[in-house]
Amino acid sequence: MQSPADWSPDDIDPNIPSAARMYDYVLGGFNNFQVDRDLADWVAQTMPEVAQGARDNRAFLRRLIEYLVLDAGIDQFLDLGSGIPTAGNVHEIAQRLRPGARVAYVDIDPVAVSVARRLLSDNHDVTAVRGDITDIEPVLADPEILGLLDFSRPVAVLLVSVLHFVPEQASPREVLTRVRHSLAPGSYLAISHFSDIQRDNADRIAAMSERTANKSTPRSRAQIEALFEGFAFVEPGLVDVCDWRPEDPEEPARGSGWYGGLGGLAGEPR
Repeated sequence: MQSPADWSPDDIDPNIPSAARMYDYVLGGFNNFQVDRDLADWVAQTMPEVAQGARDNRAFLRRLIEYLVLDAGIDQFLDLGSGIPTAGNVHEIAQRLRPGARVAYVDIDPVAVSVARRLLSDNHDVTAVRGDITDIEPVLADPEILGLLDFSRPVAVLLVSVLHFVPEQASPREVLTRVRHSLAPGSYLAISHFSDIQRDNADRIAAMSERTANKSTPRSRAQIEALFEGFAFVEPGLVDVCDWRPEDPEEPARGSGWYGGLGGLAGEPR
């Protein structure tokens, strides 16, 4: 049995794998336990598409932030289900392109939040708070978030590789409706989501997630598209994450099993 590390909150059971810590490990981070590494290694051997999906999502996130900053002029980000801030996270990309860009990270995993707050303590344009996206009102009213982000101006809300951890009974569409109502015109919503397009893989990955604290719910393309209600898709729409504004458009599509898209909130910014 492993004991909590010095960077981990006392109320964490280090013997139960966490999706956030497994994702951190796959992407080269160090804020994870042996149980996370063991399960991630097993998954890499038996379901290599999972590790590849993590890398595909990170590449999608980078291209997404570059578009939002350079093309859409966004300088405020609310990253819901942000996970552990492994290298190449939102604030690093956004602040490299636009110094002073502001980022609020939100995650339910206390390890993710504890590590983020420790790593970001000297960056006054970034905060990390613990919150449950299925109970979104306290998140949207959090004083640290409201002290950092100005919701009278456009904000990009990011839900990258997180909503498949929200079951249907938690009403993800209602959650996103409440998020939309809090945003100024000119804001954006970005989602990437594990899908059921590769049915066998989806079933195997969903079964694997039963071994962690984060059970997954793959959704169809139509179900994922419905999460963007009220937002107009930015080209190329809802596509495989590898096909969303790829750096090399000539590279053959390989199909990641993940859909990703970006939607804009109509109207002129206030």
